[in-house]
Amino acid sequence: MRRNPSIFFFLLLSFALSACAQQAEQVASVSRPRPVWGFLESDIAPEEQYRFNRLPSGLRYVIRRNANPKGTAMVRMEIAAGSLDETPAERGFAHYVEHMAFNGSTNVKEGEMIRLLERNGLAFGADTNAATGFETTTYMLDLPRADPKLLDIALMLMRETASELTISPEAVDRERGVILSELRDRNTWQMRNGMDQAKFLHPQALYPDRFPVGTAETINAATAQSLRAFWEREYVPEHATVIVIGDFDPAVVEKAILAKFGSWQAKPVEPAPQAGPVDVKAAGRTEVYVDPALSERITASRHGGWIDGPDTTAQRREGLLRQIGYAIVNRRLLRIVRQPDPPFRGAGFGTGDVFRDGRTTNLIVDTIDGKWRRGMIAAAVEYRRALRFGFSPAEVAEQVANIRTATRDAAASESTRSNGALMGAVFDLLRNDVVPGSPQGVLDRLEAFIPQITPEAVQAAMQREAIPLEKPLLRFQGRRQPEGGEKAIRSAWNEAMRAPLAKGAEIAAPGFAYSVFGTPGTILSDTREAALGIREVRFTNGVRLNLKKTDIDKDRILVQVSVDGGDMLNTRDNPLATQMVSALPVGGLGKHSQDDLQSILAGHTVSTGISSTPETFVASAQTTPRDLQLQLQVMAAFVTDAGYRPEGEIQYRLNINNFFAQRNATPNSALSNGIGGILSENDPRFTLQPVEAYRKLTFDKLKTDIGDRLAHGAIEIGIVGDIDEDQAIALVGGTFGAIAPREAEFKPYTAQRNRPFTKNEKPRVIRHTGPKDQALLRLTWPTRDDSDPVQSLTLELLERIVRIELTDTLREKLGKAYSPSAASTLSRFWKDYGVFGIAASVDVHEVPATRAAILDTIAELRAAPVSDDILQRARAPMIEAIQNGLKSNGGWLSLVDRAQTEPAEIDRYLQAEARLQMLTTADIQAMVLRYLDPKDEIEVLVLPEGVEEPK
Repeated sequence: MRRNPSIFFFLLLSFALSACAQQAEQVASVSRPRPVWGFLESDIAPEEQYRFNRLPSGLRYVIRRNANPKGTAMVRMEIAAGSLDETPAERGFAHYVEHMAFNGSTNVKEGEMIRLLERNGLAFGADTNAATGFETTTYMLDLPRADPKLLDIALMLMRETASELTISPEAVDRERGVILSELRDRNTWQMRNGMDQAKFLHPQALYPDRFPVGTAETINAATAQSLRAFWEREYVPEHATVIVIGDFDPAVVEKAILAKFGSWQAKPVEPAPQAGPVDVKAAGRTEVYVDPALSERITASRHGGWIDGPDTTAQRREGLLRQIGYAIVNRRLLRIVRQPDPPFRGAGFGTGDVFRDGRTTNLIVDTIDGKWRRGMIAAAVEYRRALRFGFSPAEVAEQVANIRTATRDAAASESTRSNGALMGAVFDLLRNDVVPGSPQGVLDRLEAFIPQITPEAVQAAMQREAIPLEKPLLRFQGRRQPEGGEKAIRSAWNEAMRAPLAKGAEIAAPGFAYSVFGTPGTILSDTREAALGIREVRFTNGVRLNLKKTDIDKDRILVQVSVDGGDMLNTRDNPLATQMVSALPVGGLGKHSQDDLQSILAGHTVSTGISSTPETFVASAQTTPRDLQLQLQVMAAFVTDAGYRPEGEIQYRLNINNFFAQRNATPNSALSNGIGGILSENDPRFTLQPVEAYRKLTFDKLKTDIGDRLAHGAIEIGIVGDIDEDQAIALVGGTFGAIAPREAEFKPYTAQRNRPFTKNEKPRVIRHTGPKDQALLRLTWPTRDDSDPVQSLTLELLERIVRIELTDTLREKLGKAYSPSAASTLSRFWKDYGVFGIAASVDVHEVPATRAAILDTIAELRAAPVSDDILQRARAPMIEAIQNGLKSNGGWLSLVDRAQTEPAEIDRYLQAEARLQMLTTADIQAMVLRYLDPKDEIEVLVLPEGVEEPK
């Protein structure tokens, strides 16, 4: 089995450890043949609710009945072929064929697949999609309703993709521009860095030369004949697996699969190529990679053989020990980050598989620009300390507590897992041979093993897997050359390896200091809203509480606390008043640092976090009935006694410096950082300020700016999920209900609700620092706020219609843009403010033609009503979304959170479907005529630095 499927965890900003690393006991030089199903070689049984089968042709299928969300389903077809299966002349073909699946087949003419699905309520992109990777190509349909006819359509389309594609020369030529547009759009600093790192780590391997996006040369050379040859070779029954999970009778699904795929005949299968080789002797090489958008990072790596073997109880125990070891090392590194003067911004240590060809151990250090030497040495010394002295019982206990709680939570909610979670388990089986066992079985095995989890066992297991970082491959990435270059980097590493070591001091977690907030509050009112049954409570101190008990997710509770203020505190004179709010959790509490809190909260499903929204400060969390009280205590503590500790301020400054260095690195980032000031007449509340303005921000200033609102502002709390209502009321009464009296109402902030829209209609140009062929064109019209629910729905429907029309013109007919977009954004907070925007990422030379195509599309919409078919294709997914809106706790929370102070939102939701059904093509045309007047649009064009504007 494969333990860690992503080899690129070391290329991403978020460091993925061997968190689920189940291992074999011996290194395999050549991987053994894979079983048809991974559980056939395991002592762990798959859940009996899954139905696994294989047809004589070799096609596999998996079925499971599930009702979360109720009345919906997911249909997937995975082809075990991807970019690794390409020849040098076929680079990008797996991805090209994936696109051709939407461009005509024996029974579905070109262009009709998406239209057919839209008419049935599936939105392109959201519900209808596909993805190509190194080893697989996956086709995905999310069915908004469990309708046998819709299932039949979905399986018909999957079979068409598997064996009936036409791949006509004309369609191939039309799609070529889309593919090249995607290739251009994906040429980002992140992608270039990732490709370079892959080549540095594995210069002889196949995979660095087989990134799925392909090359312009091979894409331009692709023909219908060559693409068909790849498709016929790789799309064979033995490579295919069909998966259906949702609210269907499995017998009905199985019959439908057999009817659609039973006639597909077996074909020869070529052996899968190796992604490697992985050179386990590679050592001592150093590389410096410079890009102006990159923050400093040093990675130390060594390779080893792939650890092969089936997914068994013994392997999972070994993997659990390793998981704990890596987690402790990373916990230590995180503790260093939280120091007042940290040597690095972040660091991580772990081991991951390189496909099935090897494994790599990495120490990754994100350093402060110019401080790479100090950061690398500090992280390397901590890595050595862990291997030399091992771990303390307290460190092991903290990690065991976290794992035990996560496992208990999973077992408690076993009966209400989502379709997506169950689908993920199937993919883990298909791709990595991990058995989809029951969460309760996982918990039982964990509890039986916990007595054997000792510091010594953890250290030994980690050392069995982690390759010693002796003479490692060292790679520096950053904005500028490191002083002394490669020689200095290697010298610093050697210095770290020679540095004297001392055993670290053990740190004991203190007890939680925020269990009492005063005399529990008494209830002033307790009513139940009639339409949706939301219970509405108000305490005598002014705190409001709204509750909704659901059975959607067993043992899961969502909590949201809204405190008056938010971005309404930002003024023209003080536009950054709330800028540092998101850093508050890093500043800890008055009586606990953030690091203390991490240890205190170990073994509990409790989170910290707060953000500033346009008119409130919001803290949101998912917890369990067992931890609801502690979650509320933590939230109340942050509202009443935020710590404003310096480590939060330091981390904020480090991050803001990195943000500004990257702000114009891509067309999208340049646009997002510049559009606010352009549209708002440079109102400083909505305009990116100079970097020095952010560097000058302090927690002292933040406390002055928001302290009054945290101390006195109105509070409304929403709780949704598997709750006992009376118990939840009592818990809120003992926390938020017990704090000092709050203001009775949320402030109107009337003077703050004016947001200007520019009167300067001249086209603007923003510059980015990315590749010279990348341009981004955005046209924006002023509209209105969202106070009128019918007009809001009409504009949202218009958004979807424009998106359909643009996809048909810019993408399908002209091949100029990979993903043109349209969005209606109406404000709930800024009076009379709203915008309708259209954007397309195109080649610089295609800007004039793209502009003309967009304006022609708008002119056509103004000249005549759209067809009834276009209206249905746009409206059907909206209706399905409304009907499924309350099939998740998140959907409920969007209405529960402010049910007392914003009751109109409930009525708005309840009437949305009827209002939407009443809209006509004439209504859409009237909206276009009212708002999308060409003379009112504001054009913003994002171009590379040094490139003239195309005429």
